[in-house]
Amino acid sequence: MTKFLPINKEDMKERGWEQLDFILVSGDAYVDHPSFGVAVIGRILENRGYKVGIIAQPPWQNAEGFKILGKPKLGFLVTAGNIDSMVNHYTVAKKKRRDDLYSPGGEGGHRPDRASIVYSNRIKEAYKDVPIILGGIEASLRRFAQYDYWSNKVRKSILLDTKADLIVYGMGERQVIEIAEALESGIPVEEITFIKGTVYKTKDKERPYEPLFLPSYEEILKSKKKFAESFMLQYNNMDVIVGKPLVEPYDSFYVVQNPPHEPMTESELDNIYALPYRRAYHPIYEEKGGIPAIKEVKFSLISNRGCFGSCNFCALTFHQGRVVQSRSHTSILSEAEKMVTEPDFKGYIHDVGGPTANFRHRACEKQEKHGVCTDKQCLFPNPCKQLKIDHKDYLKLLRNLRKLPNVKKVFVRSGLRYDYLIHDKNDEFFKELCQHHISGQLKVAPEHISSEVLQKMGKPQKEVYDKFVKKYEKINKGLGLKQFIVPYLMSSHPGSTLKEAVELAEYLRDLGHMPEQVQDFYPTPGTLSTCMYYTELDPRTMKKVYIPRSPHEKAMQRALIQYAKPQNYSLVYEALMKANRTDLIGFDKKCLIRPKKEENSYKPRKSKVDNKRKTSNRKSKKRS
Repeated sequence: MTKFLPINKEDMKERGWEQLDFILVSGDAYVDHPSFGVAVIGRILENRGYKVGIIAQPPWQNAEGFKILGKPKLGFLVTAGNIDSMVNHYTVAKKKRRDDLYSPGGEGGHRPDRASIVYSNRIKEAYKDVPIILGGIEASLRRFAQYDYWSNKVRKSILLDTKADLIVYGMGERQVIEIAEALESGIPVEEITFIKGTVYKTKDKERPYEPLFLPSYEEILKSKKKFAESFMLQYNNMDVIVGKPLVEPYDSFYVVQNPPHEPMTESELDNIYALPYRRAYHPIYEEKGGIPAIKEVKFSLISNRGCFGSCNFCALTFHQGRVVQSRSHTSILSEAEKMVTEPDFKGYIHDVGGPTANFRHRACEKQEKHGVCTDKQCLFPNPCKQLKIDHKDYLKLLRNLRKLPNVKKVFVRSGLRYDYLIHDKNDEFFKELCQHHISGQLKVAPEHISSEVLQKMGKPQKEVYDKFVKKYEKINKGLGLKQFIVPYLMSSHPGSTLKEAVELAEYLRDLGHMPEQVQDFYPTPGTLSTCMYYTELDPRTMKKVYIPRSPHEKAMQRALIQYAKPQNYSLVYEALMKANRTDLIGFDKKCLIRPKKEENSYKPRKSKVDNKRKTSNRKSKKRS
């Protein structure tokens, strides 16, 4: 049986290793599963013959925890984990979370705030001369100066804050191998400036070839317009074909981003998922109850990466890119066949998908030679005429998975794009989705229904969602099934005033739906919506955008979506008064809430007959 990668000197000794080539330092506990970045990078390096060890969630108060595997020969690879450490720690209201699904027993407190910075600084204390390469979503989305919601200021590139040598942005498999080979060949880390999908710092502005210069850090500190301009230059250079090197000037350094790496081929993705993962958390976590995060993915299958949907509040454009890359059916079925033999498999494959479940190919043929468009999006505001809308390949995959022995049900849960599916003229996939791949309810993400807010989100108009709902209901009725749609909704997104929030509440009233959970917009690095939030400008047009910024207004907008909850009454009442929508306060079926008691001046008199009945009822109760 394949061993876990070494986590201590005893593991190294068992393998006959005196020194490691690379040490991976992670803010997550060690889970050897392809849904966890550290496991993927570790197994890829191991497969290439490198000696790799893992320091998971080291105590960061001093440097000692970073010495447990000794000094690596080639370098440290540092990540905050599968989730940004600040998002992991804080709610959108900036309140500390108590739990952490990527830690033993789900306990919080096993990683520091800004983990990439803290870990890098401690490594520098332990070993001053060892290269440090940053990766993972925290470093990837902070590779240039970025607005930091938690401190409410613009921070420098994380490359400068950490004093690391390189950033690997995106998924990173190719970059890590190329960096490893360069270091092994003796190239100093400061000379490794030629690898796509990496960011480096230099004092020589002539080093990058034909770059685009972004506004300097000083300029964007002084001007929000410059920040927005810088963001759009970055946004439009996230494709391997059309992207150019980007340079952000600082006082004494230039931070340089090389163009993105080429998308993975099908065979390359297949090879990554064929590596010998244990598909489990390390046994050292057993006594604390294991790592909760694996429950969602242990019996799920990743079929693709990348997304051409490009929602403005999502960072996928900056991390995985807009080019969809997919695994072969053979690869996915092979993984599923291993999965169904595991002792705790109950017959249910929980999910088959990725960032967007029903994208299995590039958006159009043009992307092969010319790259992604910089002046338009594939689905917004309407599907591009060049967009290939076809579910045949995905449907064939699901059918093959359903045929596997011991499989009772195959679910589709991750990010099904209704605004793509509704435009497929062939209903075959839609019908089989309803018949075989939904567990009573389908979760989709219209996010809002106001045209003003949807435009800022980069989402289609509500008519598209309404059309989808009607078709969904019609198909289920034809199948004799009673299944529901659960819409994900977002409050307080840039562009949403109380007027738009009330509009959404009215829509939910007419729909007869009261969502159990509502997500406030969370300004995280690397999204167009966060750029709007900070600058109060739409970077695409440079026009002003309304931002619901105060906690109280955000609470009112959130309460309006759940207007029927008694605890939200005061906030909903105040919001309706401020929005001049008192017509929604009353007893009519169109009203959201009833008036306050003191406002209800009409009190019908009780007749003598009513009083006699009341007295009679009391006497009869006493007799009984």
